[in-house]
Amino acid sequence: MEVLIARSAGFCFGVKRAINIASNCVEEGGGGISTLGPIIHNPQVVKKLEDSYNIHPKKDINEIEGGTLIIRSHGVKAQDLDAAYDKGLKVVDATCPFVKKTQEFVSRLTKEGYTVIVVGEKEHPEVKGLVSYGSGDIIVASTVEELEGLPRKKKIGIVAQTTQSLERLKEITGFCLTKASELKIYNTICNATSIRQKESIELARTVDCMIVVGGRNSANTRRLAEICRSIQPKTYHIEVADEMEEGWFEGVERLGITAGASTPDWIIHDVIERVKGRTPAGAEGASEPDADTPRAEGGPPATKTRG
Repeated sequence: MEVLIARSAGFCFGVKRAINIASNCVEEGGGGISTLGPIIHNPQVVKKLEDSYNIHPKKDINEIEGGTLIIRSHGVKAQDLDAAYDKGLKVVDATCPFVKKTQEFVSRLTKEGYTVIVVGEKEHPEVKGLVSYGSGDIIVASTVEELEGLPRKKKIGIVAQTTQSLERLKEITGFCLTKASELKIYNTICNATSIRQKESIELARTVDCMIVVGGRNSANTRRLAEICRSIQPKTYHIEVADEMEEGWFEGVERLGITAGASTPDWIIHDVIERVKGRTPAGAEGASEPDADTPRAEGGPPATKTRG
């Protein structure tokens, strides 16, 4: 079975940055370290940080009494950030710069009198944070259907959750063209998200089965699975290698593997090794992906191995 791994699978810039910031906090010491919510949307990484480095995720700002608070990569609500400073916590901001910029756009648009539409998932922490930075009329919608009945507005401003698909942003923008005299759009979709989705689409078109690796609480990973499944129905979303089933690979000659932006390399490697383990050691054509980077840098959108 030929195995193709998407080149950009795994940690994005914002996630790497957040993990590095957390690591620096541990090295500096100085009291307990907490995050408000998981620092990234990968349960295995969050547990590893908790077990190995005593970085503890908290559900509510009121649970944190002292020490250092790391602001997660998705950001937090403006009022929670204010509360952290009021409590005298040492605040270390690991918010992804792309999320931070979107927060600024929401604030600016509402101050300029725009009705703001955030293209995203209402219950996602990034979106809840974005909404909190506005001072006026804000609407969250993930589909055009959710905007049915929207009255005509003088001014509409549009931003997107950074992990949304460009197609969804285009659909909602097109709908809003008929609803406003003035329309201002900021394409706040992270470039890494767009690249990852494009690579996964290309890969799904060429394989008999797709494996999407990443946390089930990760919006960008769920979206990768959704996009791949629309092209290749035999698509499976897993968090860890143990979830794979032998029956998935029956009759599969070409297998594609991609992963969300918060999926660490060690989990991706484990999946690759489990797939390779289905073929006896020394099988002709078998190849070992690089220990650190199982994807080709530059060139084609995927690297190949056999399992």
